[in-house]
Amino acid sequence: MQKLLIIDDHPVIRYAVKGLMEKEGFEVVGETDNGLDGITMARELLPNLVILDIAIPKLDGLEVLTRLQALGLPMHVLILTGQQPALFARRCLNAGAAGFVSKHGNLQEVVDAAKAVVAGYTYFPKTTLTDIRGVENQDDAMMISSLSNRELAVLQLLAQGLTNKDIADSMFLSNKAISTYKTRLLQKLNATTLVELIDMAKRNNLG
Repeated sequence: MQKLLIIDDHPVIRYAVKGLMEKEGFEVVGETDNGLDGITMARELLPNLVILDIAIPKLDGLEVLTRLQALGLPMHVLILTGQQPALFARRCLNAGAAGFVSKHGNLQEVVDAAKAVVAGYTYFPKTTLTDIRGVENQDDAMMISSLSNRELAVLQLLAQGLTNKDIADSMFLSNKAISTYKTRLLQKLNATTLVELIDMAKRNNLG
């Protein structure tokens, strides 16, 4: 039986995914709502499959994915997220994810993706790995694609209205580091104010 760990900060999603996967014969060995506990549980429980959201507290999903890959544990990671595939699918693939499913589609797709992933295949949206179609503002998308994973995480938290201190606490960084990231974001996204940064993030569903 395949062992599964679910990392998602939405209880309803965790409940739905757990029910679906158990019906398909997966054993859900753990679930958590944050990235920090997710890494600890992955190391202790050694699941075959991790279903991971991107926008989660205490280490975002991309950082969790990077750390899991660095540990070299024999597990597959399937991203299940509400974030735009056109902005995140390639980034997740490069970070080591085996699959990517949008929460905006049919949740049954998670089962198909999970089966493919544990069988050794990859499962990604075909139209999002080679281009940025589907993004309303492609100029925005090109600039956003230039951001590092950490910069992207800071941008998302800023768009959610968090203060520098809140972001620093959630990412285990200093206030000075967050200020540096904000400066980089202003430069890379060709913005002059924090308001412009937040507008861009929300325009691209990053908030």
